[in-house]
Amino acid sequence: MKLNETQNVKVVTADPSALGLFGLAMVTLVASSQKLGFTSEVSLVIPWAIFLGSFAQLFACINDAKKGNVFGTTAFGGYAFFWFGTAFSWLIKMGVFGEKLASTADPNQLGIAFVGYLIFTIYMTIGAMETHKVLFTIFFLIDLLFLGLSLSSFNIAYGFSSKLAGYAELLISLFSFYGSAASILNAHFEREFLPVGKPFGIFKK
Repeated sequence: MKLNETQNVKVVTADPSALGLFGLAMVTLVASSQKLGFTSEVSLVIPWAIFLGSFAQLFACINDAKKGNVFGTTAFGGYAFFWFGTAFSWLIKMGVFGEKLASTADPNQLGIAFVGYLIFTIYMTIGAMETHKVLFTIFFLIDLLFLGLSLSSFNIAYGFSSKLAGYAELLISLFSFYGSAASILNAHFEREFLPVGKPFGIFKK
C-alpha cells in the first residue's frame, strides 16, 4: 500500500434490538406484577430495573449508536436512563440514602418526570410508525403507561390510572418479548419467521 493511500474499515455489529427489547420485557413484567397486586413492594424489582431495564437497554443504545441508528440509540438510551432514575428514586424513598433524604421526597416531582417521559414517548411513537407495527404497539402502550403513571402520581383518578399503568406495563412486556423473539429468529433463520407488520408508510416517501 502506498503511503498516501487510505483504507476504510467497516466494523459489522449485530442488531442489538433483541437484547434491548428483552431487557424491556423483563423489567416491565416484574414491575407490572407489583402494580397489579400480584406481588408487593419494589425491593426485588430494583435489581431488574437496574440490570435489565437499565444496563441491557444501555448496551443496545451504545451498539445502535455504532450502527448510526438515531432512533434506536435515543429510544433504548432514553428508557435505560428512565429505569436508572426510577430505581434510584425507589432507593431514596426506602431510606437507603438516609432518612432525611427520604423524608423530603416529593412524589409530585416523579409525576413531572413521568409527564416529561410521556412527551418523549409521544414523538418516539410517531417515529415507530415507520419502523414496524409491533414496535409501534409497544410505544403506544408506553404512552398509556406514562399517562397512568402521571395521573396516579398526582392522585388523579388514582384507582383507574394505577390500573391503566399496570395493565399497559404488562402488555408492553408481552409485546416486547414477541419483538425480541422476532428480532432473533427472523435474523437467525434469514426469513420472516415471526411477522412484525410493515411500516404505516405515512411519513416516509
